[in-house]
Amino acid sequence: MKPLNELHIALASDHAGYNLKKKVQTYLESKGCITHDFGCPSTESCDYPDFAHPCAAAVESGEYEFGIVICSTGNGICMTANKHQGIRAALCWEKRLAELARQHNNANILGMPANFITEDTALEIVSTFFATDFEGGRHERRINKIPLQ
Repeated sequence: MKPLNELHIALASDHAGYNLKKKVQTYLESKGCITHDFGCPSTESCDYPDFAHPCAAAVESGEYEFGIVICSTGNGICMTANKHQGIRAALCWEKRLAELARQHNNANILGMPANFITEDTALEIVSTFFATDFEGGRHERRINKIPLQ
């Protein structure tokens, strides 16, 4: 994997994930990452698919290497991102899950549950996700079977 300061990362959240998304964005930019926030723009109530789809499309197209999506539980926004054939969004609430999502699943979008983790835990998860390489091997065969095409 590229060093963190060379990555282009897409971000999206709903209102519940907005504050954590902004903390994550600040952290990533402090490490030299290029980020783009696909929304939402505030803590005002909104619908996560409106922001998850453009974020996932940008990762799927290769415009961004990775994405991070955040909503209250992380479930809805990950489900939405995973509707895109080239996306493997993994919901992670601890760093070991982030590590395995990268090692075994070659996850390209990290999903986090804003209402169930602390800011420190989120930054630990982000750091672990981007420090972990895909192992390939038997895992490559498995992820190649994910798309319906």
